[in-house]
Amino acid sequence: MVAKPDRPLIGIGANLVRAKWGPWDRPAVLMAETYPDLMAEAGCVPVLLPPQPGIEDVVGRLDGLLLPGGGDLDPATYGARPHPETGRLSPARDAAELALARAAVDAGVPVLGICRGLQVLNTVLGGTLHQHLPDIVGHKGHEPEPGVFGAEPARLEPGSQLAKVLGADAVTVPCHHHQAVDRLGVGLTVTARAQDGVIEAVELADHPFAVAVQWHAEERGGRAESLFRALVDAARAR
Repeated sequence: MVAKPDRPLIGIGANLVRAKWGPWDRPAVLMAETYPDLMAEAGCVPVLLPPQPGIEDVVGRLDGLLLPGGGDLDPATYGARPHPETGRLSPARDAAELALARAAVDAGVPVLGICRGLQVLNTVLGGTLHQHLPDIVGHKGHEPEPGVFGAEPARLEPGSQLAKVLGADAVTVPCHHHQAVDRLGVGLTVTARAQDGVIEAVELADHPFAVAVQWHAEERGGRAESLFRALVDAARAR
């Protein structure tokens, strides 16, 4: 039997968008460089997973899965009609990441969700989303304006995996989301809330490591080092 390398293989769900480079203007599979760079620094081999049918078949070859940020999920995926502010939909990415999340949960593969990634995990477990937070909380603090991060204080649940990973019971984190968990998915536990009650983190019971945060961990102040290292450690342990 050949020993596995010390650096675990972790898949990162990639986006499908129209992009320009050189003379070309075409659909492209993209991912912000921050994610693979931080994952590599945490000690893994990051692999971008394109949003293609059947991509979930790769989960059996992975040691972990990162579900990153991005556009809104199609409300049809959780049985709702679209809000006027819901946009930037990508049916191909929705289908791919929901399938990846389901496969990872079923196989006990460590999962870390960030922003949209939390919403994907919640949806695949039967949860729903608030489609436009200003309607719920009465302010735009979670997404002040395009390209600008809000700074949201959040309280962590004592004894949770997240609290242990971050070594704190309160954090102030960079947020850029106008959607959040409404009905919680089956098996999920809330492990952090913003001051206005918005769910900022969840984790899945009876799973080796399935943690998701609503904030942008990959941004400065997002605690990426601790979170990504925890994912890599869980992947290596598996």
